[in-house]
Amino acid sequence: MKKSKLISIGLISMFLLLVLHTTMLAEDDWSPAEFRLSSKWAENVDPDNVHNEYPRPQLKRENWKNLNGEWDFALTSKLGSPEEYDNKILVPFPVESSLSGIQKRVGAANRVWYKKEFSIDNPHEKGRVLLHFGASDWETDVYINGEHIGKHKGGYNQFTFDITEHIKSSGSQEIKVTVWDPTDKGSQPVGKQTYNPRNIWYTPVTGIWQTVWLEYVPESYIKDVNITPQLDNSRVKLEVDAKNVSSSHKIKAIVKEDDTKINTSTGYHGNRLFVNIEDPELWSPNNPFLYDLELKLLNEEGNKIDQVESYFGMRKISIGKGEDGYTRLLLNNKPLFQYGVLDQGFWPSGLYTAPSDDALKYDIKVMKDLGLNMLRKHVKVEPQRFYYWCDKMGILVWQDMPNGSLRPNPRDKESKKQFKKEYKNLITSLYNHPSIVTWVPFNEGWAQFDTKEIVKMTRKLDPNRLVDNASGWTDKQVGDLRDIHVYPGPGMPEVEDNRAAVLGEFGGQALVVEDNLWISDFSNAPDHYETSQSEEKLHSTYNSMINDLMGLKDKGLAAAIYTQLTDIETEVNGYMTYDRSIIKFDKEDIRELHNKLINK
Repeated sequence: MKKSKLISIGLISMFLLLVLHTTMLAEDDWSPAEFRLSSKWAENVDPDNVHNEYPRPQLKRENWKNLNGEWDFALTSKLGSPEEYDNKILVPFPVESSLSGIQKRVGAANRVWYKKEFSIDNPHEKGRVLLHFGASDWETDVYINGEHIGKHKGGYNQFTFDITEHIKSSGSQEIKVTVWDPTDKGSQPVGKQTYNPRNIWYTPVTGIWQTVWLEYVPESYIKDVNITPQLDNSRVKLEVDAKNVSSSHKIKAIVKEDDTKINTSTGYHGNRLFVNIEDPELWSPNNPFLYDLELKLLNEEGNKIDQVESYFGMRKISIGKGEDGYTRLLLNNKPLFQYGVLDQGFWPSGLYTAPSDDALKYDIKVMKDLGLNMLRKHVKVEPQRFYYWCDKMGILVWQDMPNGSLRPNPRDKESKKQFKKEYKNLITSLYNHPSIVTWVPFNEGWAQFDTKEIVKMTRKLDPNRLVDNASGWTDKQVGDLRDIHVYPGPGMPEVEDNRAAVLGEFGGQALVVEDNLWISDFSNAPDHYETSQSEEKLHSTYNSMINDLMGLKDKGLAAAIYTQLTDIETEVNGYMTYDRSIIKFDKEDIRELHNKLINK
């Protein structure tokens, strides 16, 4: 009897210890910080399945490993290092966001640290292991198994390290990442972030904010490809970059429509390939048709040693005269009035990072539902999958360089150098997306410099898209567009023979929707936007603006961009609330209005 009681007490004690241990583990696991404002996607984020889609759809391989999820986390001074990692963070959400689980301001005096154990599953004998970061803001140092493998400066572009020589032959591997970001205390491109959010400036973003992943490649592999549709020649030009190859290696390109082979081309690595496409189906917002592309790397014997999958759209963007004699934006050699929205890409729970791929897709779906055919991605760069959805769903993109506010002005030598480096990376990394039709290096004179040189640099990197030398304020008489901003507007610049007249921003009509707000005190809200006190007032004002645009279109206006897609923090001038739960307009009515404007 006593023995039985002792066993029972022992079992109960073990059970209580197990419960206590489980509870302690649960406390150490990631959980979101308190939501200031949430969305349906944020509430369903699963730390074991976060942004698990293949992150680079235009250069896709079978063998890869996603490193998103829970990482150990620490915050130290800028010059410090952690004695222990006492928190969990959910990658790829930035430190200041609620979905990161941290939700702390970092600032220039501090740095953040990440650590994670991972395994290597490389199927290639003597293959390479590549470590990719979609984006990390701003200065990132990476360590593998205690060895420093590299540093990257830049908050908006992907970067890669070959870690093959740094991994252990077996067992668990360790990655450690530390990031320092001065936000608007520095001189690097920063977009709309500020350490003191107010007015039209928003919560800062620090650290990893796009997918981190491993890719397993053979010793000789395809590193990158530039895809250039040549519509007037009914062909696509391919420029393939391969690593660890000899002059005898070849590239074979196969263009497909669904599973049907259209045509192929084979040539030596380093040479341009051209694949002819008879009577090509053209990509447009109304018909976002994409061709599939397979690229194979062949050895001296003609055997395949590497393969990637990609896609492209046959489309051409240019300017030219319309039948009315005005300079127009041409898509596939035909005039198309481009009407779209300023899209800043902020999320209440993830800031720079959407809660999920479905959330990214939803924003574009709403644009399409509203009858828009274009967006201006405003001083931010998105993950590759955002542009994949733009390609697939059919919306034109004007892509801003994320230049930062008005500082420093004038720029110093180092600031100019960093801007050019990040701007070049922006263009080269997004070059293949058919949806992107215009590059916008400067916005409203924000630390604008050497404009003619920057436009020339843009054309050299990408001669096949349009360049908006400066959106609003400080036109330097170069590029393809003459762009002004008018609030509330609308308005238009004088028409020119060699540049299209566009309205880069207008509108900003605000409507407060209770229970869907980031703040309740609007004393710091923007004072140059008009607030409608009712939906009826908002709708009638908006309708009047679109009718005015129709008159301006008759006078030569070629494009217009409304501010903006969603409410953001202190701004309530979106088509949607910040949490994306409410669209402030009737979709059918506004789509009919926009279709009339575009097709009139």
